[in-house]
Amino acid sequence: MPFEFIQIPATGLGAAKEVLNQLVRERRIVSIRKEFVAHGDDSFWAFCLEYLDGGGSARDRFTPEKLDYKVILSPVDFAVFDRLRKLRKELAEQEAVPAYAIFTNEQLAEMVRKKVSSLTQLGELAGVGTARVEKYGALFLKAVMVPEGGS
Repeated sequence: MPFEFIQIPATGLGAAKEVLNQLVRERRIVSIRKEFVAHGDDSFWAFCLEYLDGGGSARDRFTPEKLDYKVILSPVDFAVFDRLRKLRKELAEQEAVPAYAIFTNEQLAEMVRKKVSSLTQLGELAGVGTARVEKYGALFLKAVMVPEGGS
């Protein structure tokens, strides 16, 4: 998948902010990583956007369920992702809540991509708060760390 890297001055001046907004509108974004780089008057935000070729419609870009994680993830990572989805489904059925209320597909994929191995790392994922880390963290960490071929 292609990447785009953009730096936006901390002052917000310049055209870089509009370039970022344009990319988000035109591309089917898979992930965005951002980091603030403190460098005095030259401080800036650094963005790394990973996107799918071909763009897609606005609806596709904003509907994560449309992403084909079998294409996005390696076969090994997809196997872990699939294991996490099954665990999420079981918990959702037990608690009579929608599966996305436990974790979204994107959050599950990020657990796999980032090889999350601690509750702290789990809590650093976008949209994952303390309550979910405390309630589900240990179960999902265990499922992420099952060795290949294990269950």
